[in-house]
Amino acid sequence: MSEREDDAQARAVPSGRLARVGQFGRLAGGVAGGMLTEGARRLAAGERPRMTDLLLTPGNVRKLADRLSHLRGAAMKLGQMLSMDAGDLLPDELTTVLAKLRDSAHHMPPQQLQRVLAKQWGSDWRKRFTRFEPRPIAAASIGQVHRALTRDGRLLAIKVQYPGVRESIDADVDNVATLLRVSRLLPPELDLAPLLGEAKRQLASEADYLREGAQMTRFGTLLADDPAFLVPQLDAEFTTDSVLAMTFVDGGPIEALVTMPQEQRDLAATRLIQLVLAELFAFGVMQTDPNFANYRFQADTGRIVLLDFGAVREVSASTSDAYRRLLRAGLDEDRPALIEGAVTAGFFGRAAVERHSNEVSALVDIILGELHRPGPFDFGDRGFVEGLRQHGMMIAADKAAWHVPPADILFAQRKISGTALLAARLKAKVDVRSLARAALSQP
Repeated sequence: MSEREDDAQARAVPSGRLARVGQFGRLAGGVAGGMLTEGARRLAAGERPRMTDLLLTPGNVRKLADRLSHLRGAAMKLGQMLSMDAGDLLPDELTTVLAKLRDSAHHMPPQQLQRVLAKQWGSDWRKRFTRFEPRPIAAASIGQVHRALTRDGRLLAIKVQYPGVRESIDADVDNVATLLRVSRLLPPELDLAPLLGEAKRQLASEADYLREGAQMTRFGTLLADDPAFLVPQLDAEFTTDSVLAMTFVDGGPIEALVTMPQEQRDLAATRLIQLVLAELFAFGVMQTDPNFANYRFQADTGRIVLLDFGAVREVSASTSDAYRRLLRAGLDEDRPALIEGAVTAGFFGRAAVERHSNEVSALVDIILGELHRPGPFDFGDRGFVEGLRQHGMMIAADKAAWHVPPADILFAQRKISGTALLAARLKAKVDVRSLARAALSQP
C-alpha cells in the first residue's frame, strides 16, 4: 500500500458524544438528500418508486456503510454482528450494506494513535520498543492492531482501542436501531429492546481488553494439547483496559484455503466444527464472534490461529442441554422431538407452531433432509437456503407469531451459523453426523 493510499484510509475516530451524534445527523441528512434527488429523477421519468427503492440506491448504500465505518465502535460492530447472525437469510439490500461494513478498513491517523498510547503507557512509550510499526496490520470495529518489537526482543501484536468506543456504546446502538427503523429495513412493530440491551452488554464486555486478555489465556489453556489450533499468549506488561498485547503469530487469511485442495479445506472445516461442539458440550464457554478475520491459517503447519476473544460468553447448562436435545432429535430423524426441542430452546414461539404448522414442518423437513443426505454434508451446496428463507418469511409475515429467542441461544447460534458460512465459503464437505454423534457421546 502506498503512503497516499494509507493516508486515505486513516480517519480520526469521533470520540466525543456530540461529535458522534453529529455524524449520525450528517448521515441522515445525506441519505435524505439522496432520496429526494433520486425520487425527483424517477418521478420525472414517469416512475412511482417505493421508499426502499429510494433509500437503497448505490449512493445511499455507500453513504451508510462509509459513515458507520468512520464511527467504528458499536455502530460498525452492530452491523457486522447482524451480517454474521443472519447469514443468507437477510434481505439482499441490507446484506449489501453490511457486507461493505465487513470489508471496511479505516484506521486512526498517527497523531490520534500517539495520543491514545501516551494516555495508556505514558509520553515516553516509544523508548520501550525497538520498533513499533505505525501502520496497523488490521483495523476492525473496536480497535486496530500494530506489530511491535520490544527492547528485549519480544515480537508482539498490539491491539489499540479507538477512543470513545466504550463511552459511546449505548448511544451508538440506539442510533443504529433508529436508522434501521426509519429506513424501514426492520418492521416497526418488532420489539428490539431485549436484543439491544443484550447487544450493549456484550459490546461493553468486548471493549474491556483486560477481560479479553484473560479469556485468551483461558482458551490457550483449553486448547494447549490440540495440535489443530494456536492461540496467542497474553503479554501482561503492555496490556491495559484499552490496549491488548499478545505474542505475534503469523498466518494468512482463512479464506486463502479456498484455493487449496479439497482435502485440506475439508479438514479445516471439520476442525472448526469440532471446536464449536467442544465449546457447546465440553468447555462450557464459547467465542461467539465468527467473523472470518478472527481466524488465520498457517499453510506451513496446517494450524488454525484463533484471534479476538472479546465476545467469549459462558455456555449455560440449559443452552448446552437444548442443543443436545436438538442434535439427538435430528440424528434420530424425530420430527416431533425436533419441533418441540426448537420451541423449548426458544428458536420458535409456541404461537408460530400452532398458527403455521405446515411451514414449521416444512422447515424441519428441509433440515432433516439435508442432515441425512448420503455422504458428507456439502456446505458448498446452498440450494436448500432459498426454501428455508421462503418458509421462514411466511411465518415472519404473521405478527402474532413473532418471537425473540433467548440471548444465550442467539449468541451460540451466531457462532454456529457463522462457522457454517465459513465452511460454505470453503466449499467444504464434512461428515457432520459423525462429529455430532461423537460430541454427544462424551460425558
